[in-house]
Amino acid sequence: MEDVVNDRVPTIVLFAIFALSSRFSANEVFAESDPRERGERFRLACEGLLRIRDAGIINVQTFMLLGAYAAANGDTDVENLYYSLAGRMALSLNLPELPVTTLLERELNLRVWWTLCMIDVWSSTAVKLPKIMPSNYMHPLPMDELSFLSISPDDQAFVPNSPPTGFEAPLLAEMVKLNMVLAKVIEFNNRCVAEPLDSVTLETGVRELAFELDDWLARLPPHMRDTAQNFHTFAELGLGRMFAAVHLGYYHYGQLLCYQFLGADVADIPNPFHQYAERCKDYAARLCKLVYRSFATPGSDVKYSAVSHILVISSTVQIHTLLFSGDEIQIGLAKSRLERNFEILLQLKTYWSSADSAMNRLQAFHHTCLRSRETSFVLDRWLLRFLVEFAAHMEFEPRGSDTGYEALLSLSKC
Repeated sequence: MEDVVNDRVPTIVLFAIFALSSRFSANEVFAESDPRERGERFRLACEGLLRIRDAGIINVQTFMLLGAYAAANGDTDVENLYYSLAGRMALSLNLPELPVTTLLERELNLRVWWTLCMIDVWSSTAVKLPKIMPSNYMHPLPMDELSFLSISPDDQAFVPNSPPTGFEAPLLAEMVKLNMVLAKVIEFNNRCVAEPLDSVTLETGVRELAFELDDWLARLPPHMRDTAQNFHTFAELGLGRMFAAVHLGYYHYGQLLCYQFLGADVADIPNPFHQYAERCKDYAARLCKLVYRSFATPGSDVKYSAVSHILVISSTVQIHTLLFSGDEIQIGLAKSRLERNFEILLQLKTYWSSADSAMNRLQAFHHTCLRSRETSFVLDRWLLRFLVEFAAHMEFEPRGSDTGYEALLSLSKC
């Protein structure tokens, strides 16, 4: 058994947390060190305590944190290894149904399980490997955040009380619901590239997924919608970053779904997919606005590593406006967003090595636009990887080598 601090948090988990979080520390002990390198000593200490044969939630949590650390450094092979270990161990333990003695243990097991299910969707896609976690979502969703934060470690009641403030905030549960839609969006985009669809099948597929996103939004209670006042309320509760992450997921999944129709937006003939091109632009604009609001709100700035990726995707939508819009107001807004996005990307680059790759891919995308405006936004295999992969160095792989490119180009103008 590992040493523990305050009889609650195992040292191995603390080291993994420090590996990720020390880059943000203002402690003078780190004053002379590169923020991106500060976590390495803690990562080494954590791995030194790791005993892979010790099956339990402590190891599952440690694998997840070490996987996140590797992902932030662009080490996709190591990331995949740790996430695979976490998923397999959680499955072998049957974590959601593992016998426990307290409500806190039960809820932690559920939260770890659902977090793994979410990670598995985008991580397996990025490394082009099958998912590990099951697709049948039979277990209870995580409880309200405020209820969770109010649980006593020794509380043995298995029916959580209502939120102590009477204010519901089931943020993680909403992330899980959205992630289920993301899995379908990724599968749909993969299908569009693997077997080009006729117009009717394509329109039906995107309409059904767009409805699922719309339905998720419609079911949100008014106090959980993305408004300045709601964001301020959640920020005062210490949940600003989590509130932002929920809605950033919604906007990002929407822009992923509709992105391929930006190519149709430049066709010379009327196209039924133009409405989805406009939706993509709206998702991207709202995503940028929310990121800016988070950075302007003390204690609520979203600085997790994936923000660099979603901002890069949104930035390419702004590039589309610069290339093809005849509206000077829209062009001005796009320029302003690109400038602000670049400033934020530079801030994220201070903390995350993965931001280097994201910015390199943005530059690579810009180069494709310089070569051919009309074909830059067509969903080929290169662009699909650009949208969903976090892997480093894909920007060095020539886009023109995709043999299906011309066929997809013709389809996008049908």
